[in-house]
Amino acid sequence: MAEEFIMTKKGYEETVERLNYLQTEKRKEITERIKVARSFGDLSENAEYAAARDEQTQNELEITELENKIKNAKIMEESTDNSRVHFGNTVTVYDYDLEEKATYTIKGATEVDLEKGVISIGSPVGAALIGAKVGDKVKVYAPNNFEYELEILSIGTEEKPNKE
Repeated sequence: MAEEFIMTKKGYEETVERLNYLQTEKRKEITERIKVARSFGDLSENAEYAAARDEQTQNELEITELENKIKNAKIMEESTDNSRVHFGNTVTVYDYDLEEKATYTIKGATEVDLEKGVISIGSPVGAALIGAKVGDKVKVYAPNNFEYELEILSIGTEEKPNKE
């Protein structure tokens, strides 16, 4: 069975939009650069041609990856229930090890953006937070047997910055 890619509706739409861009505009740009580079002559020593072909390969790999994600997407609704942590919620926690607050929005793996505090539901932190309530302390089991504790300070539905 193929791997499932959990996404929000917005994340799915952004993935489809990116795929469309790569298949149309980006392919056209690369093809034009290859055509121009070919006109320079000897392809064996043509750096522009080699770079354009490498970019073409990367573009096609990303297209294949996005097609697979779209084909195997599982769109989950973002929760508006703030009584417990659900997919799509924004959660502010206190990290006892770092002695600081952090805010995370829990989404699918394809939508992760650590700079914006968007984490995957399948990540150690995301998995630990799901189902918890305000005031709960949860243990996060990270790789290499590293374990730490977070306290849930608030649960919301709006994206917030990573740190408060």
